[in-house]
Amino acid sequence: MGKRGGRKSGRGGGGGGQRRAWRDIERHNEKFEKYYNELGIIPEEEKEAFWDALRRDLPNSFRFTGSKGHALAVQERLKDFYIPHITSIEYEGAHVEPPQPVPWYPDQLAWSMTTPKNVVRRFAPFSQFQKFLVSETEVGNISRQEVVSMIPPLLIDIKPGMTVLDMCAAPGSKSCQLMEMLHAGEEESMRQVADSLNNGTEIPAVGEGLEDYGRCTGLLIANDSDYKRAHMLIHQMKRLNSPNLIVTNHDATMYPSIKLPSSTSTDTKQSQNKYLKFDRILADVPCSGDGTARKNANLWTNWVPGNAMGLHVTQARILVRALQMLKVGGRVVYSTCSMNPIENEAVISSAIERCGGPTNVKIIDCSNELPGLKRAAGLRSWKVCDREGRLWNSWKDVEEHRQKEGIDGLGRLAETMFPPTGENADLPLERCMRVYPHLQDTGGFFITVLEKAAEIKAKPEDSSKVIPKASVAAVVEELDHKRQNGSAAFEKINALDDLVTPNEEAQAEREKNATVAESSHQPPYSATLASADQGSPGKRGAEALEEELPAKRAKVEDGTDALIGDRPVHAPAPSMETEDAEPSSEAAASKPVKLQPPQKRKPGQPYEEAFKYLDPAHPEISAIFKFYGISDKFPRDRFMVRNPEGQPAKTIYYTSSLGRDILTENDGRGIKFVHCGVKMFVKQDVQKEDVCRWRIQAEGLRILESWVGPQRIVTLTTKETFRKLLIEMFPKVDGDGWKQLGEIGERVRDISMGCCVLRVEPSEEENGFRERMVFPLWRSMHSLNLMLPKEERRALLLRLYNDDTPLVNTTQKRMDAADLSTPEIPPEGDETPVVADTEETPADVEMSTESVARTEDDLIKRENVRIGQEEEDQMAKRETWQKVGDEEDKFNTTV
Repeated sequence: MGKRGGRKSGRGGGGGGQRRAWRDIERHNEKFEKYYNELGIIPEEEKEAFWDALRRDLPNSFRFTGSKGHALAVQERLKDFYIPHITSIEYEGAHVEPPQPVPWYPDQLAWSMTTPKNVVRRFAPFSQFQKFLVSETEVGNISRQEVVSMIPPLLIDIKPGMTVLDMCAAPGSKSCQLMEMLHAGEEESMRQVADSLNNGTEIPAVGEGLEDYGRCTGLLIANDSDYKRAHMLIHQMKRLNSPNLIVTNHDATMYPSIKLPSSTSTDTKQSQNKYLKFDRILADVPCSGDGTARKNANLWTNWVPGNAMGLHVTQARILVRALQMLKVGGRVVYSTCSMNPIENEAVISSAIERCGGPTNVKIIDCSNELPGLKRAAGLRSWKVCDREGRLWNSWKDVEEHRQKEGIDGLGRLAETMFPPTGENADLPLERCMRVYPHLQDTGGFFITVLEKAAEIKAKPEDSSKVIPKASVAAVVEELDHKRQNGSAAFEKINALDDLVTPNEEAQAEREKNATVAESSHQPPYSATLASADQGSPGKRGAEALEEELPAKRAKVEDGTDALIGDRPVHAPAPSMETEDAEPSSEAAASKPVKLQPPQKRKPGQPYEEAFKYLDPAHPEISAIFKFYGISDKFPRDRFMVRNPEGQPAKTIYYTSSLGRDILTENDGRGIKFVHCGVKMFVKQDVQKEDVCRWRIQAEGLRILESWVGPQRIVTLTTKETFRKLLIEMFPKVDGDGWKQLGEIGERVRDISMGCCVLRVEPSEEENGFRERMVFPLWRSMHSLNLMLPKEERRALLLRLYNDDTPLVNTTQKRMDAADLSTPEIPPEGDETPVVADTEETPADVEMSTESVARTEDDLIKRENVRIGQEEEDQMAKRETWQKVGDEEDKFNTTV
């Protein structure tokens, strides 16, 4: 299976085992090849090139991430230093092809390389290039991502003030692209506004969506149905340090309505409940993944026609739910890494039909977008393959065969899998976009951009147009036969039903939940939570979802629920019934919303700490603002903690205003929020009483640094001084130590103890910087420390100086390069490491600056304990990533 269908696809034993399996697998599958050859989607003259490309290894590809200015600065290092060295290499009488920019990706921020392994391993310039890629990937400046998966976010057209939803977001590569677009232009506008406030000049005009003193007013909600994958998503997204991100953990087919603060109007008609609607939604849905055959070894052995049939209904439900939650005029981008029309054009036409046809939902023509991208038009006609490998031209042919021969081999076939007929027969499905491997040496992909033209009320699914599995159908047909013939056995079943005493308490609970569901246009939250307890996988493939479809409820004569299908269902998908909008005023007046409290947590069920916002006048907030001289224009009502008591204990987070409104308004409503905000301040133990005990965390520094007063600012412009700070940990400031710190020596000598901001300013000097950077800096009693983890120090040294010098602790002898994987130990009588918050991973822990005296024996003991702990943490981290890692975001060969 592919990226979304591959949780069972042989990751055990590590990467080496997978590579051996890939080499051993013959890249042929008779059913796979026969289906796509007979389907006719590839022109006859291109079939040989298509299959040849699909059998070749996929090129490695990567993308420069973060703000545009920073990404271009890292890219410049690649172009100016590494590429010239690589192009000078000759192998077998020809120059080696270097990495190439992806021609259609804006600003050359995506690159691809096809260099063979034997060349990479043989020549030193490639070894240096690989070190560069690894170090920049570790610190989040480079994302390893398949080229075709970069397409959907580029077509969604995001602006900074928009509300965006990524429905099936893990592992997070596309979510990172969406977030970068949401923050476009923000750094420059924030600095301009802060400078004008500091100088007392008029505030400059800012771009749309940046009206919050230059800050982005938009929001990205990234969702995944699997809890572990949702946390892997958080790890990926933390590299961007955005306060405009919320991560949720819900089934995308039943994504809950998100309540907004009610209007303050005194008019009761105007003060009804409001629900969040989105400007943009990405539905990169679970799929069979047959477009990933170039990197997915198991697909060649596991592909069967039933993979796509088992996912079609779920994909359509997700897309309909997306259209319900979309604003009129908004865009949904639907995508899969499958080439099968059952998962692609059939889902598009089915969702449009259920939402009222092309007058309500339009397919956007994107043929002129992304010049340089080679693509094929969507299909207007196709055939559907059943489990036996038979191809069907129409639903009518299937029904005729069923009447004559029975349903053997037809299980899971549905009318919606076939090309649209009737009023929707002329849908412009050619506007859909297909990317084939042979067109531009990529994987296979499908993308469609939809626009909501009018409010919709989704039609319910028609279960009579779906053929269930043969085993279930046989039971149903047998019962129908016995019912029609008055069978004694069926009479006994009815008699047993009559003997069952109705459970009035359970019926009352069902009615109460139904009221909640109707008022919020959602299934009851108890149903959602109950289904989540079962640990549903993220971006599930055919194996995981096969047993779930179809699943429809029908009403029998006594009014109770009966199932058509072969599994119990907690609640119907919300997309089956109605538009996700505010409840009508009539409904609101007659049935007030009675929200249900979350169910008690079961043993082993994931638990998330509460999100509690601090009072803007909280003493700790006031003390922080006073110490750092933070401008009164910086908002105080967005600081949050994660503990039930709502008190600042270890960490203070910062969120956007819309994120705050959503978290507070939906508290206790059963929505599973797992992340929001960035760490702004972390508690720090210090020796002196008058020193602020809250240091600025590197994650939140980008947002705050322009608002910090001059008393806590240190400015640096020369490379040599900065190199010293990167290599040397805890350089001395007392005595004559400050004289070794160049241009910042006198400043750090005189600045008071505590955290401050180091601004690295660009200049045109030969020894100057080309990019502006900011870092947290800690001034202790006797020394100074740049608050950066080791991997970031190394990445900066390599990028700025082409230097891999081992890091040095000035209180000890030069550290052996082999010991760099262990934590730095602070000098005796000066600093100690900060204890990480429970939610942090080892990679997120920053160096401490706590000032406490200790003996040499204490240092040795602490070092041994920490070395052992970090080894255990790293092992646990590797195991977690091995389990939940995604092949889309890893290089397949050498890098």
